[in-house]
Amino acid sequence: MKKIAVAYGDGIGPEIMEAVLKIMKAAGAELEYETVKIGKEVYLSGQESGIDPSAWDTFRETGVFLKSPITTPQGGGYKSLNVTIRKTLGLFANVRPVKAYTPYVHSHFPTMDVVVVRENEEDLYAGIEHRQTSEVFQCLKLVSRPGSEAIIRYAFEYAKANGRKKVTCMSKDNIMKMSDGMFHQTFNEVAKEYPEIEAEHWIIDIGSALLADQPERFDVVVTLNLYGDIISDITAQVAGSVGLGGSSNVGENFAMFEAIHGSAPDIAGKDIANPSGLLNGACMMLVHLGQAEVAAKIQNALMVTLEDGIHTGDIYTEGSSKQKVGTQAFADAVIERLGRIPSQLKEVSYDANAKPVQAKRPTVSRVKKELVGIDVFLEWAGENGERNPNVLGQKLEALAQNGLRLKAVTNRGQKVYPNGRPETFCTDHWPCRFISPEGAASYESVLGLLQRLHAEGFDVVKTENLYNFDDERAYSLSQGE
Repeated sequence: MKKIAVAYGDGIGPEIMEAVLKIMKAAGAELEYETVKIGKEVYLSGQESGIDPSAWDTFRETGVFLKSPITTPQGGGYKSLNVTIRKTLGLFANVRPVKAYTPYVHSHFPTMDVVVVRENEEDLYAGIEHRQTSEVFQCLKLVSRPGSEAIIRYAFEYAKANGRKKVTCMSKDNIMKMSDGMFHQTFNEVAKEYPEIEAEHWIIDIGSALLADQPERFDVVVTLNLYGDIISDITAQVAGSVGLGGSSNVGENFAMFEAIHGSAPDIAGKDIANPSGLLNGACMMLVHLGQAEVAAKIQNALMVTLEDGIHTGDIYTEGSSKQKVGTQAFADAVIERLGRIPSQLKEVSYDANAKPVQAKRPTVSRVKKELVGIDVFLEWAGENGERNPNVLGQKLEALAQNGLRLKAVTNRGQKVYPNGRPETFCTDHWPCRFISPEGAASYESVLGLLQRLHAEGFDVVKTENLYNFDDERAYSLSQGE
């Protein structure tokens, strides 16, 4: 028997977890359960993380966690518990398979069968935000080379292990040429190691549109955190219902399994929620634990239930569905069909010798790093009611000494000095770029510049050192620079 951690969650969480555990027991899953407390109740008891501290010991003991949806209270600075768990336990790979159950669950794409592999720790989900001026807020997007390589390699290994033929990378490297550009470049490098698998890249906007309109073009999609969150919901909804989607969150030493939907407090306690999303997540867990035959038995019984027209309210359709049932009755219907094979939908089967995809992080070699300048971010409201970049730029020119010169003043990524255009709207947030004409800059020259700016009354809200790595520029240019 394998012991796993279980959290019943909030909203509809306890109802769907009860249904899922009942199905797994009936199917012969060899599991023991250790319940952990997480979610709204824990938040409101004073634990700002939303998780009882003792839960971490249970996670370390079990290595596997089945989680119902939880509710993060609104306001009060509460951080997402899902993000906390994923990052604390190093669950860098989020896998969300989605397929259509047409015609039993309505979808315009009866052959849809897509897996979204989403980076799970980095990107804007780092949640690093600041208010820098009266008008401007900042959110930092952090993307690492080890994180990118790990998730991309995981996607190819997943495709290889599951007989998938193509991996598609999605990024926005036409705009974010460094962060998303590195992700795309890493994809190209890793893809060469898997010549038997087709590899392609789409810009995220048109890629998302194609996923919504022609999902049959895709097989496995790998992408960054925010993009993956969005397109996995798109694919689930296009396939028929977000309520059917399950997901795994996998790291080197731990894995968490869940539904992709939320806690739906508006229908909590009414016995009408669809447990299929959490059930599909639980089946992914059983495969991970080497109990693939039990997972296949459950998934096939689920499809027979759908074929027989026994549906919860979220997927019930007059004329095609035969019986509308609640959460527990739906679970009972699945249990009654254990051992049966679907007649129309594709039967689920797994290689008895298959092993879970290994999640490994690479090591990245160090490179030469050289300071060449600094971006100084100023809050400046202008003079005499006018925000004239030329006035600001000329004042800064006079302060650029000791090996640093002012190269550009920008506003929201657009160069406004020198040679800006009067039509450009400017906020009170001014990134000012100082560069060493000789190449390398000294920290003494940077510190001297900041002292002079302070002495002249400038409000420095942030600085960002500018570097070359291996003699290549490692910072973006502004529009028009």
